[in-house]
Amino acid sequence: MKVLVSYYSDTGNTKKVADAVYEAVTESEKEICLATEASNLSDYDLIFCGFPVHSMGLPGKMQAFVKALPEGTKVAFFATHGSLRGGELAITAFFAALSLSKHLKVMGTFGCRGVVKSSIIEALLGKAEHRGWALEAQSASGHPDDADLEDAKAFAKAMVTKARAK
Repeated sequence: MKVLVSYYSDTGNTKKVADAVYEAVTESEKEICLATEASNLSDYDLIFCGFPVHSMGLPGKMQAFVKALPEGTKVAFFATHGSLRGGELAITAFFAALSLSKHLKVMGTFGCRGVVKSSIIEALLGKAEHRGWALEAQSASGHPDDADLEDAKAFAKAMVTKARAK
C-alpha cells in the first residue's frame, strides 16, 4: 500500500498532526508533503488531507487540492481548529470537505484543537457576532497537545486498516 500524507498549515498546528499521522503509518510505502507540492496523485492507495479550519471551511489551497484528486481516490481528512472538539464550526468544515469529495472514497475524518493566532482572536473579540468563538479559541492554547497527537496516530492506523479492507 502506498500512502500520502498531504497538508496545508498556517501556524504549524496541522503540520504537527500531519507528522503524527505520518509516523503512525507503518508497513506501507509512505510520503509526506505540502498539498501544493504533491504530484502523481493517482499513484497512492490512500491520501490523508490535512487543513486548518478557516471560516468554517477549507483554505482555498486545500479546496483546489481535493478537487484535483483522481476519481475514486481513498482519502482521510484531518483538521485543526480553535473550536471545541465536536463543535459546530469544526463539523461544518468537514461537511465542506465532504461536499468537494463526491468523486472520492472518504475513509473518515479527524479533528483536534490548535492554537489560534492571537491577532485573529483580538480582532474577533471586538466583534459581537464573533466574541463567543474568540473566547472559546483562547482555550485552544497549547494544542495540539500530546493527547491530540496520540489520537491522530490512532486515527491514521484505523484509516490504513479501513483502506486495506476496501
